[in-house]
Amino acid sequence: MLATARRVVFGHTRRGFASPSALQRLLSSLAILEQREGKLNLGSLSTITAAKKLGGPVHAFVAGSNAKSVAEEAAKVEGVEKIVVVQNAAYEKGLAENFAPLLAENIKKGGYTHIIAGHTAFGKNILPRLAAMLDSQQISDVIAIEGENTFVRPIYAGNAIATVESSDPIKIITIRGTAFPAAEVAGGSAAVEDGADPKAESPTEWVSEDLTKSDRPDLATAGRVVSGGRGLKSKAEFDRVMLPLADSIGAAVGASRAAVDDGFADNSLQVGQTGKVVAPQLYMAVGISGAIQHLAGMKDSKVIAAINKDGDAPIFQVADVGLVGDLFEKVPELTEKLKSS
Repeated sequence: MLATARRVVFGHTRRGFASPSALQRLLSSLAILEQREGKLNLGSLSTITAAKKLGGPVHAFVAGSNAKSVAEEAAKVEGVEKIVVVQNAAYEKGLAENFAPLLAENIKKGGYTHIIAGHTAFGKNILPRLAAMLDSQQISDVIAIEGENTFVRPIYAGNAIATVESSDPIKIITIRGTAFPAAEVAGGSAAVEDGADPKAESPTEWVSEDLTKSDRPDLATAGRVVSGGRGLKSKAEFDRVMLPLADSIGAAVGASRAAVDDGFADNSLQVGQTGKVVAPQLYMAVGISGAIQHLAGMKDSKVIAAINKDGDAPIFQVADVGLVGDLFEKVPELTEKLKSS
């Protein structure tokens, strides 16, 4: 059973405590959307869902080289009043050194009280710098919103839940995408407005990136996930056993940290406390013992199925369905049956 903790974080400014007039500003939220090469990251629409729970006007923000086309798509989300867009290739890669000043400028211009981004690599990269610039305490990995000042977040790898109160005039929040469903791109007609572009100089230069491309569903948003662990013994066996299983049910592929550390799978596939947090309809754990760090990333899955030769493995304590046996025999057999059905 989860323990419940409560702590209070008091707001402040560089000159002292926030004035009552600042705290009495009308609530308004800015949801930070993610995009890549002119395509909206649909998972980031969870920020709009979270912003709606706060009440008050909801605006969204997007920046990049083809940001206007993304803004026009996001404008169709119901409940959003305005999309603030900055079209500039300098912000395409989301470098914190220039993206944070860009956000700070538009936050001051719009007078927003709540800034919400996903608890993703993008959000975790930019918002801490933004929070420092605005002299606010960041509230990370929020899983529930109880009020405009009160938020719920997991601590100790999800073994305890903290209810956090903030009196900072501007709340800087990252939300766990699996806790807030992505808003649907339908029914809305938000205005699209050009934002302020401070053109801040960045000491950082984007050099290159090496992306792992796959035709399979995205791990973070997939409805079905099959994950492999150290029990698969090698990368060759991981690919031989796990990939056909994933393809047989149209699932995304994940891996435990042990499997990633041993080179069985790319680190972009890691599920767990230091990897991605997923909550699919079906999560199948193959050869995964169930360390607490891994459970922190998948225990909210609707149905958990586990295959492991060790009947005492911790994974079976959270699994809805379990099969004790040799995965090198059971998984190929299961894959063939799934394909034939």
